[in-house]
Amino acid sequence: MSSTERTTLTLHETGYVRQSQLVGKKGAPGIIPFSPATLWRKVAAGQFPAPVKLSAGVTAWRVEDVRAWLDTPR
Repeated sequence: MSSTERTTLTLHETGYVRQSQLVGKKGAPGIIPFSPATLWRKVAAGQFPAPVKLSAGVTAWRVEDVRAWLDTPR
């Protein structure tokens, strides 16, 4: 399964996605092949979209931003 097919199966068209959905949890694969630490390093380096603070305890990424990043060749 290609990354586009996998993403299509797990990402909604719009909305937000949490860190656990991006990188996965124990035994469950994520959308991107990073650990949480690598995800935050890439955010800090400007190599991955910045998250949005939705409330005091909720940080998430816009699905549209993640899709655009996935569609960008590296």
